This record gives sequence, C-alpha cells and structure tokens, in this order.
Amino acid sequence: MREQELLLYRDFGEDGILLHDMVWLMSHYKEESEREKARALLYQCIHKLLELSGNFGFHGNLWHCYLANLLVNNENSYSKACEIRGTIQGSVNEAALHDIVIFKEFYDYDFAPMAEFLRVPEISLVADYTASSQESKVYNRRICARICELAEHFCDNRTPQEMKDTLTEFYREYGVGKFGLHKSFRVVHDDQGVQVCPILNIAHVQLDDLVGYEIPKQKLIDNTEAFVSGRRANNCLLFGDAGTGKSSCIKAIANAYYEKGLRIIEIYKHQFQDLNDVITQIKNRNYKFIIYMDDLSFEEFEIEYKYLKAVIEGGLEKKPENVLIYATSNRRHLIRENFSDREEIREDMHTGDTVQEKLSLVNRFGVTIYFGAPNKKEFQNIVTALAERAGIDMPQEELLLEANKWELSHGGLSGRTAQQFVDYLQGMQS
Repeated sequence: MREQELLLYRDFGEDGILLHDMVWLMSHYKEESEREKARALLYQCIHKLLELSGNFGFHGNLWHCYLANLLVNNENSYSKACEIRGTIQGSVNEAALHDIVIFKEFYDYDFAPMAEFLRVPEISLVADYTASSQESKVYNRRICARICELAEHFCDNRTPQEMKDTLTEFYREYGVGKFGLHKSFRVVHDDQGVQVCPILNIAHVQLDDLVGYEIPKQKLIDNTEAFVSGRRANNCLLFGDAGTGKSSCIKAIANAYYEKGLRIIEIYKHQFQDLNDVITQIKNRNYKFIIYMDDLSFEEFEIEYKYLKAVIEGGLEKKPENVLIYATSNRRHLIRENFSDREEIREDMHTGDTVQEKLSLVNRFGVTIYFGAPNKKEFQNIVTALAERAGIDMPQEELLLEANKWELSHGGLSGRTAQQFVDYLQGMQS
C-alpha cells in the first residue's frame, strides 16, 4: 500500500499509528514468516478500533469511521483553505486528489481474505458495530453523528473525485480539525507551550432561554452579526449586577453562531501573557474567534491588564480582523479606583494621568452593554416564564409568594436567583 506517497495528508501524530499498522498488514499478512506477527497485530488493531468507538462514539464500520476522522482532523494547506469557504482553485486540488486516491484504496479494502487467512473472525465486530448509548468523550453528539454519516457517504462515492467532493463539502459546512469540530476552547500552558484545547461540554444555552434584557441582548446580537458577516465590529464589555445573565449571553452567542463559523476561546486573567501566542494560532484561520474573559476586574496591584491593553489596541502588530474580545464584569471601569485617585493633593503629582491610566482599558471596548438587576415586577415575570418552561404546576399567586421568600434569603433580585428558585421547585416535584 502507498501511505508513504501521501502528499498533504501525512502528519496524523499518534492517531496515525493504527493506519500504519493496518497498511503493514495489508502488505505483509500473506508472508508465512510474518504470519504470527500479523495475526497478533490484527487483534491489536481490532482492539484499537473498539476503543476508538468507546472514546469517539462511532458506530457502523469502525475502519471507515477511523479513516473519515483522520481526514476531517488533518489540518493541511488544502483542508484549511476549504474550511467554511468550500471549493477552491489551484494546483493544490491535484495534490489533494492524489491523496484521496490512496485513501479510497484504504477505504475500499476487503478484509475478508485477511481475516480468513489469519483465522481472525472477530474482525466482523468492527465491520458493523453497534455503539452503546454512552456519550462521546471527544465530540458532541452532533459532530460524532456527522462523522459517522460522512463515513457512510464515502461508501456511495464511486470515484476518488466524488470522495474528494464529499470531503470538501464537509470542510465547507463544518470546518477542519479542532477549530472546525468544536465550539469553545480554553487555554492550557504545558510543556509544549500554549495550547488551545476544546471544551467538550459547553452549556446548551440559547438566546431565547434568557428572559428579559431584550435591549442588551439585541446590542450583543447586532455586534456579533456584524462580526460573523465580515463587517466592522467592536470589542464588547458586558457589565452590571451579578446574576443578570452576562455570562449566559456569551454562551448563547457561541451556540447561536457556531454554524456561521464563530468560535469562543475562554481565557483567564493569569493567562493574559499568553494572548499573543493564542492569537498567532488563530489569526490565519477562516473562522471568527471571540476571546472571552469572564468576571474581568483588577485590583490596584494587579498589572495583567497591561497585557490586555496591548493586545486590544496599542501594540505594533494589528489585531487580526477575525478576532474580537468579549468580557463580562461587575465593574464598569474594570480597575479599582479610589477617591484618592481624584483628590487634588496626593503623592502622585499627576492625578489626571492616574485616572486616565485606569480608564484606558475600558475605553478600548467599543461597545459596553449594561445588565442591571431586575425590579420586583421584572423578577416575577422571569420566575413566571421559567416556571412555565419547566412545567411547574403551581397557582400563580403561590408561585410568586414563594419566589419572593426565596429571593430574600438567596441573593436578592436577579435572573440567577429566579433560575435557582425554579430549579429548587423542580427538585421538590415527585
């Protein structure tokens, strides 16, 4: 077999070990001197495919799913050019087709003679595998299903060109690699440097789930719509009272605009020095990235905000057009201010400079959106709407009376308190 002849689809890392073993089997299983080694290796490959199903949630022909997974995760010059955009022009298409010809040979390989010769009937397990109901540890359910469907579609492709077209359409619709197949990410700093790693279990919050705050939500939607549509957009600061849905709005935005190529990267204050490395990894991709900072604020002695200022605006390198920063905070000005900052006489002779330095970060957010605590009537409307969605069967008067009692001892009037109250009622239902 010709895996060494691949031009673009070569670097699979540890995931390529199984491919290498299978290709060796295809070429050497008939050699009498290699028979015992081949038999043991085939069992090992079956084991790996079964483990693959357990980790990824794959079903059907696991060999086909494995090959499809390699193709949708391989970030090369062709796949990255096709992500979100689809079909492209140029000689790279010839290189891609050359590789797909080889992959189709792998895909169409008949393992029945090998299984008979090596006396390994168990290979039938991976040819038509029924997965358990366990969730995938790697993908969300939707992406796992799409990869299994892609593996099935490849079976209908009679020629390498048809197979290439099917794969290119997948790249256009879902993208390639971790950025294509996942919505949200976190930053990890390990021995290999700064890594952007997928978050597998993002909360499935939708914008319609957030009761009230229609004007703030619309401002956030308008800015995000402009961003994903390729128009000019601003960095956003969502500030206001605790429990008013600022973070939930960001999560809902991630879910709502994933199909349009939006990705969210969560970063914490102590990681701001890694921001330049993160941006370097994402600036040339065809996705739109929001770098998300939750509960952003700084004490006087904390200087991490200077890294953030330089990244947002002020460094020599221009911030990429496919990157915005969205932050939430309970503070309007982000950096703690003291009355002494505005006193005319103090140790710092340049009082105005001190104030401007502390305001300079928030001024770099072009859009600021206020989320205020609801009044009593708004709180009751939120409770009523959430209780109706949750199927709480309770007279309206009793519901609101209990909600008022709850908020007095559980943090006051807020959307979070309303949700916690409704969660409590659901828990009490038999």
